[in-house]
Amino acid sequence: MSHSYTLKVNGQSHTVQVDDPNMPLLYALRNDLHLRSPHFGCGLGQCGSCTVHVEGVPVRSCSVSVAKVAGQSITTLEGLGSLEHPHPIQQAFIDEQAAQCGYCINGMIMQTKALLDKNKHPSEQDIRQALALNLCRCGTHVRIIRAVQRAAAALV
Repeated sequence: MSHSYTLKVNGQSHTVQVDDPNMPLLYALRNDLHLRSPHFGCGLGQCGSCTVHVEGVPVRSCSVSVAKVAGQSITTLEGLGSLEHPHPIQQAFIDEQAAQCGYCINGMIMQTKALLDKNKHPSEQDIRQALALNLCRCGTHVRIIRAVQRAAAALV
């Protein structure tokens, strides 16, 4: 039996049809809405590559169902800025060349947005703690920390 849900993603409403209301939000974002920023990493909510914001709170989209977030405001990396006008956080990550393979960057940026929304002047320890559960295997952590510091300065 198919179920219909309305997802409010990046300021626009979309209706998705799903067979299983427990289907992860990540699948609807990637397969139905063709958004490519949230990545499938671990599928267990542990790596952070699928992070989106639901009502301004970072959420692992592989671990939350479509049914649970229907009708709530969802923001993906695409909703922060565009290629022509990147969000200051996106621009800071570009300027610091913080991505190597780029797989984790969606989660790093979305977690950074949540951090900077709460703490305009984070210390390096605050940044490390906020990003601790976002996994990066490429080793660009130093550049990522500099990008967060640059973004914090740009947003003040």
